[in-house]
Amino acid sequence: MEDLDTRVLRTALGWHDTGLPVVLVTVARTWGSSPRPPGSLMAINGRGETTGSVSGGCIEDDLIQRIRDGGVQAACASAAPTVLRYGISADQAHRFGLPCGGTVELVLERVEARSRLAPLLQACQQRHSTERVLDLRTGEVDLRPVPRGARGDGVPRLDDRTLSTYLGPQNRLILIGAGDLSRFMSQMALSLGFEVIVCDPRAEQRASWQLDGVTLSHEMPDDLILRLQPDARTAVVALTHDPKLDDLALIDALQSDAFYVGAIGSRRNSALRRARLHEHFDLSEATLDTLHGPAGLYIGSKTPAEIALSIMAEVVAVKNGVAALTPTPIAAGKQQLEHPSAGAAVRAGCGV
Repeated sequence: MEDLDTRVLRTALGWHDTGLPVVLVTVARTWGSSPRPPGSLMAINGRGETTGSVSGGCIEDDLIQRIRDGGVQAACASAAPTVLRYGISADQAHRFGLPCGGTVELVLERVEARSRLAPLLQACQQRHSTERVLDLRTGEVDLRPVPRGARGDGVPRLDDRTLSTYLGPQNRLILIGAGDLSRFMSQMALSLGFEVIVCDPRAEQRASWQLDGVTLSHEMPDDLILRLQPDARTAVVALTHDPKLDDLALIDALQSDAFYVGAIGSRRNSALRRARLHEHFDLSEATLDTLHGPAGLYIGSKTPAEIALSIMAEVVAVKNGVAALTPTPIAAGKQQLEHPSAGAAVRAGCGV
């Protein structure tokens, strides 16, 4: 399953290739509360059909009406991109359903050959991060590669002359081990727009494992990690409980650019794993501190589906850069729950 940005770009390109006029809309800036963050994309064709979104629906309705009333030329007053702002006044904010005090600034551009959507999509498929610079005077687009491992904030930049947006490869989840837990995690990850790869060299485990949209690999996990070279949009989670499979994959994943590396297991098994990786494979304490083990947030999970929810919640929290603000990780939650005074605080602070 494609992530939303890729789907919007691919749909817009497909409409254009069939001869339909298309407007690509980008959320450039927001002030106060806003339904969609900067960088969000939406495309509208000449028939008023849409993909993606820039608000809760009311702004979309206004944009569609503009196109229905006067065509793409009404939405983009000239060949050059158009900047629109919604929510400047309280009346307009109310009219378009924006939160109190919310303002959103949009850039509308006609999709043409100079929009360079095809090479942008190709770069994303090849897992290359790209800066797309749109000239607001001419509509010309320049695509600039972003160095591997670069840690920019990815927030669009808008000035009088250009709009710069950042598009990267689809978020990817690599799961070590084919089983019930990996199936539930895969289903959740697909719905969240992740590319999912499940790796298990054990034929008996793979025999009955199949899920549409998921790549199933029979490689040794460490060979897969070395081949894929996880980037900053990749998460790796070891689920087999077998050190022969998990440990070697974790060693390579922890030394990659992966934004999240985790492994399931009890607190005791997690401590033993950490000791093995340090003593036998010479991983530093600083490197081991980046390993999430036991993986997941503490939500009192019992079933495979609940454990999958716990782990995916932590993966998304780390991806979004809010890990420090999330509910308690599993190990700390269980430890605090064993002490009544601490346990009450954990339960009160858990929002999952």
